[in-house]
Amino acid sequence: MVPPLAVFGVVSDNEFIKSDGRLASNMRSELRHIPNLRNAISVFSIYAQAIAVIWTAVWLHHPVTYLIAFVLMGRSHAQCLALMHESVHRLLFRNRSVNDFVGRWVLGYPSFTNTDGYRHVHMAHHREEFGPNEPDIPLYANYPITTASFLRKMKRDGLGTTGYKMLRGQFLGMFSKVDIQRSTQRRIFLVQFILLVIATVFVHPLAYIFFWLLPYLTVWRVMNRLRSIAEHGGLRADNDRRITTHSVRQHLIARLLFVPFNLGWHIAHHADAGIPFRSLPKYHRMLRETGYVTDGYEFRSYTAIWRALASQTSPNN
Repeated sequence: MVPPLAVFGVVSDNEFIKSDGRLASNMRSELRHIPNLRNAISVFSIYAQAIAVIWTAVWLHHPVTYLIAFVLMGRSHAQCLALMHESVHRLLFRNRSVNDFVGRWVLGYPSFTNTDGYRHVHMAHHREEFGPNEPDIPLYANYPITTASFLRKMKRDGLGTTGYKMLRGQFLGMFSKVDIQRSTQRRIFLVQFILLVIATVFVHPLAYIFFWLLPYLTVWRVMNRLRSIAEHGGLRADNDRRITTHSVRQHLIARLLFVPFNLGWHIAHHADAGIPFRSLPKYHRMLRETGYVTDGYEFRSYTAIWRALASQTSPNN
């Protein structure tokens, strides 16, 4: 699925963008600004939305609203981990201590994620996509695949098989002989216990299971795989970020559901990983204006790229 060279525009260094897609020095200060207050409001909004979803479902007390809430709470995990990803790049708050505290305790740990461990492997991902230390290769290796293989993966994720295996490993990690692994997993499960207590006090203990734990094990796992393969599925290692990273046109429904906080402008993120999420749309427009991103290179929608990723006629995995 590596795009043919014909779809790549010829990009020459100019006052805004270099030929490899990186920003020219005179644009960096503008696009790398981190708005502390607006980002704090974004973090707060995740919890406000989650509470509103749960409250509405319980108040209406109808199977349809419970099902809708279940799916939307998978979106809450996507929101938490999108901003956790921002904190991993130290782009959420200008103060490093505040950035790291929020990234761990407010965003990462509630969604079962070791923020510091993720930072370590994620930086390896940015240093060399498809390199020997790639953390996410199992998610997007060997694409394109057959439709049957694609559906099997979706079934494992959607029924919680993938999530259960990962959660079981994390639970056992609380008893690891490795100090940092043991302490981090204990912090994660401490936060989960606190969320369980809050749910018990204000709603019911089952609210934690149905509206937080199960959506993470199922809905979020599906969202995570679909997003990951849309970012890098079927590509290969190269110095040109367009050969390691897809670009997908961003539509409102996708942005609302599973690529929140501009997470979908992924080629812009890989062209310059120091750009905060609020500046990625503008940066992407600049990449298009200079010819670094073209219509032939960019997929018109997520359904289009998923269809291409599941188009293999002979099984390869």
